[in-house]
Amino acid sequence: MARRSKQDPYDHLPKEDDAPPAPVPCWLCGRPTGKTIVWHHPVPKSRGGRDVVPMHPICQQTLIANFTNSELERNGMDVAALLDRPNVRKFVDWVAKKDPDFTATITKKQR
Repeated sequence: MARRSKQDPYDHLPKEDDAPPAPVPCWLCGRPTGKTIVWHHPVPKSRGGRDVVPMHPICQQTLIANFTNSELERNGMDVAALLDRPNVRKFVDWVAKKDPDFTATITKKQR
């Protein structure tokens, strides 16, 4: 007969009763993030930005398509200033009803 170990060999695995962590909200649209989270620098690294915020990939692509690095640097962490641009506001209103893992092709830069 085999000996039993005093330590549980499966203690490193998640327990069934452990709830998954709550999804963090997207910095731009406010929806909960899905499986893929992009950690975006609101102020570009090339402009001295150090802070990162969670975003959906599609939301980050929208920012990149609608703003230059200089514009992002001027706006900093102010989401309201970014949402003042009609293209971004239209996008956020459109994506609000989509699944957190929704993805689509973004149009080319509209600067």
